[in-house]
Amino acid sequence: MRVVARAIVRYRILVLVVSLAALAAAAVLGAGVADVLSNGGFSDPDSESVAAASALAEDFGAAPADAVLVVQAPRTVDDPAVAAAGVALVEELGAEAGVASVTSYWTLGSPPGLRSDDSRQALVFVDIAGGGEVVLDVSAGLIEEYRGGRGELEVLVGGNGPMFAEIQETTESDLARAEAIAFPITLLLLVFVFGSVVAAVLPLGVGGFAIVGTFLVLRVLAEYTEVSIFALNLTTALGLGLAIDYALFVVSRFREELGTGWSPHEAAARTVQTAGRTVLFSAGTVAVSLAAMLVFPLSFLRSFGYAGIAVVALAAVGAVVVLPALLAILGHRIDRLRVRRVRPVADGEGIWHRIATTVMRRPVPIATAVVVLLLVVGAPFFRVELGQSDDRVLAPGSPARQVGDTLREDFNAFEGGSIDVVVADSSADPAGAGSLAETLSALGGVARVDGPNGSYVAGALMAPAGPANLRFASPEGFYLAVVPSVDPLSSEAEGLVDSIRAVDSPYSLMVAGQTADLVDTTEALFSTLPLALAIIGVVTFVVLFLMFGSLVVPAKAVILNLLSLSATFGALVWIFQDGNLSELLDFTATGTLNLTMPILMFCIAFGLSMDYEVFLLSRIKEEYDVTGDNQRSVAMGLERTGRIVTAAAVLIAVVFVAFATSGVAFLKMFGVGMTLAVLVDAFLIRSTLVPAFMRLAGNANWWAPRWMKRVYRRFGFAESVELDGPNLEVEPSRA
Repeated sequence: MRVVARAIVRYRILVLVVSLAALAAAAVLGAGVADVLSNGGFSDPDSESVAAASALAEDFGAAPADAVLVVQAPRTVDDPAVAAAGVALVEELGAEAGVASVTSYWTLGSPPGLRSDDSRQALVFVDIAGGGEVVLDVSAGLIEEYRGGRGELEVLVGGNGPMFAEIQETTESDLARAEAIAFPITLLLLVFVFGSVVAAVLPLGVGGFAIVGTFLVLRVLAEYTEVSIFALNLTTALGLGLAIDYALFVVSRFREELGTGWSPHEAAARTVQTAGRTVLFSAGTVAVSLAAMLVFPLSFLRSFGYAGIAVVALAAVGAVVVLPALLAILGHRIDRLRVRRVRPVADGEGIWHRIATTVMRRPVPIATAVVVLLLVVGAPFFRVELGQSDDRVLAPGSPARQVGDTLREDFNAFEGGSIDVVVADSSADPAGAGSLAETLSALGGVARVDGPNGSYVAGALMAPAGPANLRFASPEGFYLAVVPSVDPLSSEAEGLVDSIRAVDSPYSLMVAGQTADLVDTTEALFSTLPLALAIIGVVTFVVLFLMFGSLVVPAKAVILNLLSLSATFGALVWIFQDGNLSELLDFTATGTLNLTMPILMFCIAFGLSMDYEVFLLSRIKEEYDVTGDNQRSVAMGLERTGRIVTAAAVLIAVVFVAFATSGVAFLKMFGVGMTLAVLVDAFLIRSTLVPAFMRLAGNANWWAPRWMKRVYRRFGFAESVELDGPNLEVEPSRA
């Protein structure tokens, strides 16, 4: 780091020119990144359900309806005038650009399942030609054109296409609102923390550098792989949060070095060697946690890995390279536009020093009380129920949500959530599908089975085949549509999929549909989870060992982080699964948590926790190497980082709270969960459990077997700071 520090200070003007040019290029080339990102990526591409869906599309020209319209009539939908108006609506929809086909209650022979319990509502299904942005654009047009009154009919527009169109629109507006909330509040808090406007602007500059650069990275990646549009939210939140963390640490260390009498150039170089080194290792631990998401088969999670690694790397570059170059130029002018004087605290007199010494005087009772509190808060996580999100992630008044609520409340079967059983075998005789349909219709949780031979209920033929049943057969085989009587995203429906797959049949069956997709996605995630956890745990442990030369410190850090996160996840179950605080936070509880959110939040929160851990431990180790006094080192380390970590936690919490205002429920959960994780870690873990356990361990904190000490001496990252005026070869100050 010594060579790097000297180079950054020596070529500070060049560093800033190149950085500004790169930022400008990224802003131009990365503009419009949202237009090339995906709304999908929630399924395992190698799963049976995806293969079955592909067979449905290729062999039968069948696919889940992209849009579902609920047509409400003033009288029964079988009334001739209402039926005529319904058929006219179907014909009008079929003539719309981008619409591939339209089916409805009236054109399919009036099946009872497509009629509401009171017979005053009927369903229309719309298939859209194309995918991705085409579906979203056409769906948005259908909402605008057809929602509302049409003669004596009232039309609601929903389904997957309109739902994702609304989610995309809501997400983009949420992102703009979050930025509008977070940036000014963050700036005001930074002015208060630093006491000057000039110093306060620097972290936001680093954040802008990281965010804009990551947008370009995502745009490039989207040309080669699927990247989720939700990665933009993480980019903004994490980019701004980490930039604040790193810049706070760097700027505070720079001011500290200036305060001890070093010149601006010397102070900047010393800052790179000390705080810069810590930032790089901190960024490395965060990046490792985020990189673990790359092993999951879902492109939704991998997208957060791409965005997270990029924004962490760029935030670190901005804080360790660009920021010190600017500090070397600014020098003492960093305190220009001062609004208040931040007085340095004498050693041993700060509030964080007093907190540390108080905890270390009574480590056992304090640690016990905090651990019990965290375990109690985390206990609800033992009864977590994981599922997939549906239209209820949107506000109750949204078009797609209205359709979903109507289907759940007014129809006795879940027509839009059929479980499709595919027999992709050209030798299979569709005439033999009847016995399979009989068997499936007798299973618990099945309302009806439609197939090439007709419709079956409770193990018996209810209606013979008609023209609409021709779609269930092709030269490639046949398929059956199992209409569930239970919520397609419920545990009962998951059990139904398992029962269907266990049916003894002469055919090779593949199961498609959103319930089968939920079952397969859950299996894919949890089969990959141990590998992801192993990557996070092992690499983090190794990096911390190479940084501190201890076995105890990495083990303690991992254990405390897991304890902190368990409390966060317990709170999420209590809030978002059980529905407590739902009115205050304005969301609808469904009895489950989105199955990708705990994994995503664990990777991010674990990385941020290690971020704070590295900041604190680096100062403790620095003091311990000088004094050899364990208790003094812990107290001094907490004193010198407590204010910074607290400020960083509050500032990043502001960013996440802004995202908690989202109109999409799982993004709201992400914002609330990350806010809790950051605050619990900064205020409980760092201020109580870390000093308590380090006091109890004593000098054993830095213990490792002799052979590992030899490894550390040879490969470790320890580096002393040896700078003085005559030895620091930099150009004369131009500031």
